[in-house]
Amino acid sequence: MTSPFNILTNAPTPPPAGHPRPSWLRVRFFGGPNYQELKRIMRTLDLHTVCESARCPNMGECWEHRTATFMILGNICTRACGFCAVPSGKPLGSPQEDEPERVAEAVERMGLRYAVVTSVNRDDQPDGGSAIFARTIREIRQRVPGCRVEVLIPDFRGDWTALERVMDAQPDVLNHNMETVPRLYRQVRKGALYERSLELLRRAGELAPNVTTKTGMMLGLGETRDEILQAMEDITAQGTHILTLGQYLQPTPEHLPVERFVHPDEFAEFKRLGETMGLKHVESGPLVRSSYHAFEQEEAARG
Repeated sequence: MTSPFNILTNAPTPPPAGHPRPSWLRVRFFGGPNYQELKRIMRTLDLHTVCESARCPNMGECWEHRTATFMILGNICTRACGFCAVPSGKPLGSPQEDEPERVAEAVERMGLRYAVVTSVNRDDQPDGGSAIFARTIREIRQRVPGCRVEVLIPDFRGDWTALERVMDAQPDVLNHNMETVPRLYRQVRKGALYERSLELLRRAGELAPNVTTKTGMMLGLGETRDEILQAMEDITAQGTHILTLGQYLQPTPEHLPVERFVHPDEFAEFKRLGETMGLKHVESGPLVRSSYHAFEQEEAARG
């Protein structure tokens, strides 16, 4: 098999022009009764999911298995990252104060034992939306005792009081995605800082040592193998427990292009190397996303 990296430069070898997605990235859409029921619940309660807004390729499978990732704080993000399909702009009004109760009701109606909650960036809010995150965690716990809660949070622009507010609510898993290697941050994660995201992971672990910390990265944006491994070492050094690695897929022609399709064998190698570095669990594969099989990831890290 041809190496995905140029041997002399360690730069990624791009796919041929017009190259179709390889077979390992083709998914079958599920649209059965569970999918339809979850869609009705979300619309009835006026809730958003990152599955829909970010055009996740696993949405059909996850929804049919009664798993969805709630997206709170609206559907308009104050940042315009080069990889993300969530609409960006100026949010209309303040966050809805009853949203935590509606999310908890949906968790109850869906019969979830593991809930994942994420959000858009709300840089327009003084607390970045952290109070709504904390209330959502507590409302789910009150309404559905025993349900484990994972939150995927933004960086709150480095407001560590906002982070402390979320950690005080004691989520089972605190996730914050690094997304990519430092060299690509300016084009991939506008408004974010690599070192700030690393610091968030470290501080989260210090604030609540009993909470599992987690992060994720996309591959295929032009990063080199050495850059991936260095980022993995940086992540491990923060005491992070779980790392997810998945293939970047261009959501629209206006977003960053895919520089290459990473072979499943490479993903398997990164998993092996990450766990050798000391990460408790690495979920690594072309279709892996932060919340894909989140319950199983957390179980593996705890085991």
